[in-house]
Amino acid sequence: MNTPSTDVSPGLGGFLAFFLLALALWLLMRNMNTRLRNLSYREQRERDAAAGPAPEGEAGDGGRAGRSPGPGPSDGPLDGPAGGPVGGPVEQDPPGPGR
Repeated sequence: MNTPSTDVSPGLGGFLAFFLLALALWLLMRNMNTRLRNLSYREQRERDAAAGPAPEGEAGDGGRAGRSPGPGPSDGPLDGPAGGPVGGPVEQDPPGPGR
Protein backbone atom coordinates (compact mmCIF):
# COMPACT_ATOMS: atom_id res chain seq x y z
CA MET A 1 0.00 0.00 0.00
CA ASN A 2 1.26 3.46 -0.90
CA THR A 3 0.81 5.85 2.11
CA PRO A 4 1.23 9.61 1.73
CA SER A 5 4.33 11.14 3.26
CA THR A 6 3.93 12.93 6.59
CA ASP A 7 7.05 15.04 6.08
CA VAL A 8 6.00 18.60 5.37
CA SER A 9 8.54 21.37 4.98
CA PRO A 10 8.36 24.95 3.78
CA GLY A 11 10.87 24.25 1.05
CA LEU A 12 12.60 26.83 -1.06
CA GLY A 13 9.61 29.22 -1.08
CA GLY A 14 9.51 29.39 2.72
CA PHE A 15 13.24 29.95 2.91
CA LEU A 16 13.11 32.77 0.36
CA ALA A 17 10.16 34.44 2.11
CA PHE A 18 11.95 34.29 5.49
CA PHE A 19 15.20 35.54 3.95
CA LEU A 20 13.46 38.50 2.28
CA LEU A 21 11.70 39.42 5.54
CA ALA A 22 15.01 39.26 7.43
CA LEU A 23 16.71 41.39 4.77
CA ALA A 24 13.91 43.98 4.88
CA LEU A 25 14.15 44.13 8.70
CA TRP A 26 17.92 44.60 8.54
CA LEU A 27 17.58 47.43 5.99
CA LEU A 28 14.87 49.16 8.05
CA MET A 29 16.93 48.96 11.26
CA ARG A 30 19.98 50.33 9.46
CA ASN A 31 17.95 53.23 8.06
CA MET A 32 16.41 53.96 11.48
CA ASN A 33 19.82 54.02 13.18
CA THR A 34 21.16 56.43 10.55
CA ARG A 35 18.19 58.77 10.99
CA LEU A 36 18.40 58.73 14.79
CA ARG A 37 22.13 59.40 14.68
CA ASN A 38 21.60 62.36 12.34
CA LEU A 39 18.85 63.70 14.59
CA SER A 40 21.15 63.49 17.60
CA TYR A 41 23.93 65.32 15.75
CA ARG A 42 21.50 68.01 14.58
CA GLU A 43 20.23 68.59 18.13
CA GLN A 44 23.80 68.86 19.43
CA ARG A 45 24.68 71.42 16.74
CA GLU A 46 21.56 73.47 17.58
CA ARG A 47 22.43 73.33 21.30
CA ASP A 48 25.99 74.47 20.56
CA ALA A 49 24.77 77.26 18.27
CA ALA A 50 22.31 78.47 20.91
CA ALA A 51 25.06 78.51 23.55
CA GLY A 52 27.19 80.85 21.44
CA PRO A 53 30.88 80.61 20.62
CA ALA A 54 33.05 78.48 22.89
CA PRO A 55 35.64 80.22 25.09
CA GLU A 56 39.27 79.88 24.04
CA GLY A 57 40.84 76.53 24.86
CA GLU A 58 37.52 74.69 24.80
CA ALA A 59 36.79 74.77 21.08
CA GLY A 60 37.68 71.11 20.54
CA ASP A 61 35.63 69.57 23.35
CA GLY A 62 32.22 70.29 21.83
CA GLY A 63 31.14 72.36 24.82
CA ARG A 64 31.34 69.43 27.22
CA ALA A 65 34.15 70.71 29.46
CA GLY A 66 33.37 70.10 33.11
CA ARG A 67 30.25 68.03 32.38
CA SER A 68 29.71 64.34 32.85
CA PRO A 69 29.44 62.31 29.63
CA GLY A 70 26.03 60.89 30.59
CA PRO A 71 22.67 62.35 29.66
CA GLY A 72 21.67 65.39 31.62
CA PRO A 73 18.29 66.62 32.79
CA SER A 74 17.66 68.38 29.48
CA ASP A 75 18.55 65.42 27.26
CA GLY A 76 15.06 63.93 27.22
CA PRO A 77 13.20 63.08 24.01
CA LEU A 78 10.70 65.92 24.48
CA ASP A 79 13.27 68.63 25.16
CA GLY A 80 14.05 71.25 22.59
CA PRO A 81 17.47 72.68 21.74
CA ALA A 82 17.63 74.92 24.81
CA GLY A 83 16.39 72.25 27.23
CA GLY A 84 12.81 73.50 27.19
CA PRO A 85 9.83 71.73 25.68
CA VAL A 86 9.73 71.36 21.92
CA GLY A 87 7.79 74.25 20.42
CA GLY A 88 8.73 76.80 23.05
CA PRO A 89 7.14 77.71 26.35
CA VAL A 90 3.54 76.81 26.96
CA GLU A 91 1.34 79.81 27.66
CA GLN A 92 -1.43 79.34 30.21
CA ASP A 93 -4.82 81.01 30.02
CA PRO A 94 -5.31 83.83 32.50
CA PRO A 95 -7.53 82.91 35.44
CA GLY A 96 -11.18 83.64 34.77
CA PRO A 97 -13.73 85.18 37.12
CA GLY A 98 -14.70 81.80 38.58
CA ARG A 99 -11.18 80.87 39.64
